[in-house]
Amino acid sequence: MSDFLTDPPIKSPVILQRRTVLKGVAGILAAGIFPAVHAQEKIVLRYLGTAVNQDRAIAEKFKADTGITIQYVAVSTDDVIKRAVTAPNSFDLIDAEYFSLKKIIPTGNLRGIDVKRIKNAGKITPLFTTGMVAGKAVGDQGTAPKKVIYLEGEKSKIFSKTPTQFMSLIPTVYNADTLGIRPDLIKRPITSWAELLNPEFKGKASILNIPSIGIMDAAMVVEAMGIYKYPDKGNMTKKEIDLTIKTLIEAKKAGQFRSLWKDFNESVNLMASGEVVIQSMWSPAVTAVRSKGIACTFQPLKEGSRAWAAGFGLPSTLSGKKLDGAYEFINWFLDGWAGAHLNRQGYYSAVLETAKANMEAYEWAYWMEGKAATKDIKGPNGTMLAKIGEIRDGGSYEARMGSINCWNAVMDENNYMVQKWNEFVAA
Repeated sequence: MSDFLTDPPIKSPVILQRRTVLKGVAGILAAGIFPAVHAQEKIVLRYLGTAVNQDRAIAEKFKADTGITIQYVAVSTDDVIKRAVTAPNSFDLIDAEYFSLKKIIPTGNLRGIDVKRIKNAGKITPLFTTGMVAGKAVGDQGTAPKKVIYLEGEKSKIFSKTPTQFMSLIPTVYNADTLGIRPDLIKRPITSWAELLNPEFKGKASILNIPSIGIMDAAMVVEAMGIYKYPDKGNMTKKEIDLTIKTLIEAKKAGQFRSLWKDFNESVNLMASGEVVIQSMWSPAVTAVRSKGIACTFQPLKEGSRAWAAGFGLPSTLSGKKLDGAYEFINWFLDGWAGAHLNRQGYYSAVLETAKANMEAYEWAYWMEGKAATKDIKGPNGTMLAKIGEIRDGGSYEARMGSINCWNAVMDENNYMVQKWNEFVAA
């Protein structure tokens, strides 16, 4: 997948947004000028999440528009969950993956987000609310967002099976992951997850070392190899976990893996150096490799993809002006500038309509419709990502998100799974 920005500043017209003003300051907003009260009160929102989802440009644009400061608190995927469970007072906004909600919501540490306070809530893509893309249901093994996006009430610790006024998370970014490859070094078509364990790539393969995600990739490989078909790859039994880990350990002992990567930059360096030619990979990591002028493909695979999704949550302890400020940020985020910015990185945004309004027609055609680039696609620093005539890896939004096989998840047997995964890492 080629990912990122276009030519220097986007030339799409400035769209003045009418916003709901913070409590007590109605009437201050004038002709596109945001309330000065933000700057005077110096609201700072502590934004907890992983570094890959914390974009300085978004924080700077939001502050310029509203005067509210976003203070990023970057931790690992596992630590996002730990903080949410043990220290809800340590953040004002959380950017968490939907699969983590089964651990977080029962604690009562997140409050239901009132959709009546979210202007574009009704425009959130149905992928999240009904599990549909272009009118067709996608795979929902694992923690599909539709299973955990609604709560029974604002202070509920229970998910609702039907739509309610309160959402657990408001979607931020999502995508469907497959394998990243170096086509210049492999020099043949790659069409299956099974290739990750192909002895042809002995010593030049890598898999993601985050247990709850890595085991999903491993399950995709096991199934693609015809070893076993899982009823639900996102919620394995102990026997299924044993089988999956046994397959990985055998491959590792045979020298299949050059490395097990846990850090975004590590995955980029492994691929850019050529030490690895095929691996679990995230979309922006493919972008980072391409930005170095090195061939790298986010490879569509016939068995489908492993999808993931993140969203904004609010701690139950948040109140007053900080709570209002957090709602202001979520509304701003869905208004389109941030969505367009994320789309240009190869992510997908929650409200496609507003993102489209903030992108040039040729950008939208390339990133979202799977059409050949009619202008060069460049990164924010001017680096070429795609030349005229090139098509985005995986094609259109409908093609990529419509091919979901399973979603990132936390299993009922999570503790056992982590124990077995650690045996694989130590093998």
